[in-house]
Amino acid sequence: MNAKQVIGSSKFQPAIHVGVLGFGGLGQAAARVLALKKEMILVAAADKQGYAYAAEGLNAGECIATYQSRGSVGYLEPVGTISNRSIQDLTESVHHVDGYFLALPNLPNNFIASVTQELIKSGWRGVLVDAIKRTSAVEQLLEMKAQLQAAGITYMTGCGATPGLLTAAAALAAQSYTEIHRVEITFGVGIANWEAYRATIREDIAHMPGYSVETARAMTDEEVEALLDQTHGVLTLENMEHADDVMLELAGIVERDRVIVGGVVDTRNPKKPLSTNVKVTGRTFEGKISTHTFTLGDETSMAANVCGPAFGYLKAGIQLHQRGMYGIYTAAEIMPQFVR
Repeated sequence: MNAKQVIGSSKFQPAIHVGVLGFGGLGQAAARVLALKKEMILVAAADKQGYAYAAEGLNAGECIATYQSRGSVGYLEPVGTISNRSIQDLTESVHHVDGYFLALPNLPNNFIASVTQELIKSGWRGVLVDAIKRTSAVEQLLEMKAQLQAAGITYMTGCGATPGLLTAAAALAAQSYTEIHRVEITFGVGIANWEAYRATIREDIAHMPGYSVETARAMTDEEVEALLDQTHGVLTLENMEHADDVMLELAGIVERDRVIVGGVVDTRNPKKPLSTNVKVTGRTFEGKISTHTFTLGDETSMAANVCGPAFGYLKAGIQLHQRGMYGIYTAAEIMPQFVR
């Protein structure tokens, strides 16, 4: 019997055993979110240098403290293991994980696809969820549909905030219209210190004019800090290559060239520089043009708006997996399930 159990509609259901791959700012936030849940339990965590696994559940605070003080959850006694191939070793040796959240930086652009290939090779079966951003990265995963089906893996892609929460909101808002003219997603992110989310900030820099995934990945911390000094800590991003476009197109809602994503990231202030929102403009059956706007509360952090939906989609993925529905799905196709 698992360490946690929750009441289902008719009987006790075992808690979902979850692993987090990547333990930077987003991975640590994910651990904190799971610590407050009853339906899910964190049993595994991995970073570049090691991993930790405990069938009865990991203590989020201990994992975070160990990572911050020693650089890896692999040093967590007595459940940690130091390894330079931590994800492979974890997934090959531990099969009692129902689903993994890939809280990994997608630098280079094929990194999450390569990690997925390793998971397929390991023989592990279960649910994967990511908060990936770039259209081209999601397209690489979509090409792996047949491999995922054969491996018995249900993959939920683009399930963070954007793409993810806002993409799903756009898919729902579109129902009022007979044709969609435009979907515009604008996000505001405020963080007190960019170093808490180094990989995320580098991915954002890669979207700026004059930069690419390769150049952003190659930047040293000092070079990133110099760039932020020039911009007073603020990154303004326009017409981003964001997977909301391909996800909404695949769902049959709108052509990708009518999806526009941009935002402002303040790396020196936890207050959002602007409110995150999605606007869906279309024509109703009466011939009227209208716009729906869905705005996120300014008090919700980037981490809250990424991790919450990711685990909601992971729960939905578990239900699909239990029905034998393997392959790959997006946030615009499946409704997330609230995790209690």
